[in-house]
Amino acid sequence: MGNERELTAAMIREGRTTMGMELGSTRIKAVLIDENHRPIATGSHDWENRLEDGIWTYTLEDIWTGVQDAYRDMAEDVLRQYGETLTTIGAIGFSAMMHGYMVFDKAGKLLVPFRTWRNTITGEASEKLTEVFQYPVPQRWSISHLYQAILNREPHVPDIDYMVTLEGYVHWMLTGRKVLGIGDVAGMFPVDVQAKDFHQRMVEQFDQLVAGEKLPWKLRDILPKALVAGEDAGVLTEEGAKLLDTSGNLKARIPLCPPEGDAGTGMTATNSVAVRTGNVSAGTSVFAMVVLEKELKKVHPEIDLVTTPAGDLVGMVHCNNCTSDLNAWVGIFKEFAESMGMDVDMNELFGTLYRKALEGDADCGGLLSYNYFSGEHITGFEEGRPLFVRRPDSRFTLANFMRTHLYTSLGALKTGLDILFKEEDVKLDVLLGHGGLFKTKGVGQKIMAAAADVPVSVMETAGEGGAWGIALLAEYMLKKEDGETLAGYLAEKVFAGQEGSTLQPEEADVAGFEAFMERYRQGLPVERAAVEAL
Repeated sequence: MGNERELTAAMIREGRTTMGMELGSTRIKAVLIDENHRPIATGSHDWENRLEDGIWTYTLEDIWTGVQDAYRDMAEDVLRQYGETLTTIGAIGFSAMMHGYMVFDKAGKLLVPFRTWRNTITGEASEKLTEVFQYPVPQRWSISHLYQAILNREPHVPDIDYMVTLEGYVHWMLTGRKVLGIGDVAGMFPVDVQAKDFHQRMVEQFDQLVAGEKLPWKLRDILPKALVAGEDAGVLTEEGAKLLDTSGNLKARIPLCPPEGDAGTGMTATNSVAVRTGNVSAGTSVFAMVVLEKELKKVHPEIDLVTTPAGDLVGMVHCNNCTSDLNAWVGIFKEFAESMGMDVDMNELFGTLYRKALEGDADCGGLLSYNYFSGEHITGFEEGRPLFVRRPDSRFTLANFMRTHLYTSLGALKTGLDILFKEEDVKLDVLLGHGGLFKTKGVGQKIMAAAADVPVSVMETAGEGGAWGIALLAEYMLKKEDGETLAGYLAEKVFAGQEGSTLQPEEADVAGFEAFMERYRQGLPVERAAVEAL
């Protein structure tokens, strides 16, 4: 062990490492990886979005406090484990939750508070753009936010000099470069997968659409430059190094890879950037990404079209709600246990309750719940109310109760996946699961296989998540050989020989989930009534 520690310490000293940082909805995580792609140090910072004037946001101070704290935490982990002060890194990558709206004037001043992906305030813009482009433009995409601001006659619009997403903003501040990885470029505006760029025809259509506003800019003027995985995205400036590492130990000139959205890093971290693979990330929100063999036959507002970090077309089902309600119920059981004088370990409690769910009836015994903390566009809700309901003759047991909450956390997702698999006949060899839902071995995986009716794999490294994924993208930029694709690099260099477990869907579970979904669809008017009445 001592020898391995010395080897790792030498890698750290000589900058033979890469770092990834991802700004997720509830946590900012930094990870440093060695030459063998293994995490050797981590750091994190917990944060929460705020609801201000009806807008879900984080302040710039929240962002930089969080980034600096996560970096500091990681650097302290390096010092603690290896006795090394972190001064250099081979390459760095930043990732964050996708979409949303950050706009700056010529002086680099933020014009309105950051509007995150979570806001469902752009319905009018989203519908109009989908109609004009004949291409699905979801509410959370940057272009929907921009067009809605134009429709609302918001005074800041003429002053916009740059519009970007969260990780693109962080990258810009650290490198001075206005660039964004193609995966989140596709979360701002439709892309042309052949040109690996914003879709030029649609850019022109947008400019025509707003021509009457006499704005001082054209859309291209205010967008970042699109980059694909492996391209040079600039280096850490002197100011950037001081901004990231407040101790002043980190040297400038470290190369950065294109900043990517959390969807792209999720695909990378689960080795699902190749065609006929997919991954599902299930935490606060849930999304599934399926790498498509061909274009879809028609426009489905429920399905977003984005890309892998290398620019291949991906069908994405994104739902705002996943485990928040489930976690809240687990919190109630924790309170109960503590009231009974028990000392509760949260991991053990989650594990126990998740495993209990597997004892429940395949169709949850007639119970029903909706996990809608916020609106859910796939089922047509602007707002949500978490709701649990049952008939007097339902089988109300703890196992069925927990199983219902696991099923419903994937209910909206299944609605979207059914469109891909049943209407568009998309074929998938394997779905890779990652995120909090899959932490308890075998449980979330089994439920997911039942929902999607495809084999679901979970890798040992899946817990590393997006921060590890963006570190791998930084490493790919640094080490790729001529002509080596991202899919090839991941399959041959990173994931070869990886341990993982795959569960096949079980017929009874698939049928049980379908029966639950029938009840879920029938009960939507109950959820609608709850939103209207409460």
